Amino acid sequence: MDFIDLKSQYAQMRDIINARIQVVLDHGQYILGPEVRELEDRLTAYTGAKHCITVASGTEALLIALMALGVKPGDEVITTPFTFVATAEMVVLLGATPVFVDVEEDTGNIEARRIEAAITPRTRAIMPVALYGQPADMDEINAVAAKYRLPVIEDAAQSFGATYKGAKSGNLSTIGCTSFFPSKPLGCYGDGGAIFTADDALAKAMREIRIHGQERRYVHTRIGVGGRMDSIQCAVVLAKLKRFDWELERRIEVGNHYTARLSRHMATLRVKPDRTSAYAQYTVRALDRPAFEARLKEMGVPTAVHYPLALNQQPAYAALARGAACPNAEQLAREVISLPMHPYLSRADQDRIIEAAARASDPRTAKA
Repeated sequence: MDFIDLKSQYAQMRDIINARIQVVLDHGQYILGPEVRELEDRLTAYTGAKHCITVASGTEALLIALMALGVKPGDEVITTPFTFVATAEMVVLLGATPVFVDVEEDTGNIEARRIEAAITPRTRAIMPVALYGQPADMDEINAVAAKYRLPVIEDAAQSFGATYKGAKSGNLSTIGCTSFFPSKPLGCYGDGGAIFTADDALAKAMREIRIHGQERRYVHTRIGVGGRMDSIQCAVVLAKLKRFDWELERRIEVGNHYTARLSRHMATLRVKPDRTSAYAQYTVRALDRPAFEARLKEMGVPTAVHYPLALNQQPAYAALARGAACPNAEQLAREVISLPMHPYLSRADQDRIIEAAARASDPRTAKA
């Protein structure tokens, strides 16, 4: 059993993916080829955003967004401690300080009501993460940001396709950043990402930053990076968009089935009623995670842990960040474990996983 089954996905879309890649091989424009603009146009239509800038990765998307906002040494960026390290990593690389605000215990997303207390005169931006595919409380976050005239960057690396009160993740704040890493809900066959915004000036800045700060050929008006998304990776995403809505529906079906059955046996993370999750991962909580993980392995069910340490506990960040205590993040980091999740997971395999997880959660029946 695969944790994420990209082979079945490719088998279903082999012809269209191969054809899209072949077009790139034929025209030979591997950097900023026509697929780049085509994908950006398709993604703006999908999300409703005014601008889309494709970039080399989800990490690069965060970096370019922060650079466009002028984040510099001495600044602070409020974010969550319960996320992949890239969220804080990009802040630190610019010499700024991540300020961690604890998360909601039932979703893992940043607790919006705690953000205002963390704002100081040095705060330059707020960066919530749509953990496991579910957007955070964006209305509340945007309201606090507006009060203090701060931009909001939604780290939507895991949530492309999810909705919040009817709007698409990525188009919920000043800037939205997503990832097309292969395991993401919409993935390419390498690294890739995208940035979304309605702000014309920010869009111009981010387009220039991604090509070394270049306004026109060999005229560099700002500091930049080499952050372009390859034409072939754009071609792969264009091919996968054909089937993406169906895949998203299937992820939600699998997630709902898991929750309905597993919530009788263990703590599952909650999806709030005014939004959807793209289910980049399906995550439960286990009080004795090592034992739970070992029992599932014995029964042939693969698992993964996203993430085993809160960022405020990471050796490289403990002394570089600040913020109040984060007990919820630290507890979730000790307990979370993700089960297989992908659109090609059969109902029989879902039920096998559910049965195994239920048995593994109770040591008395684990070997029954």
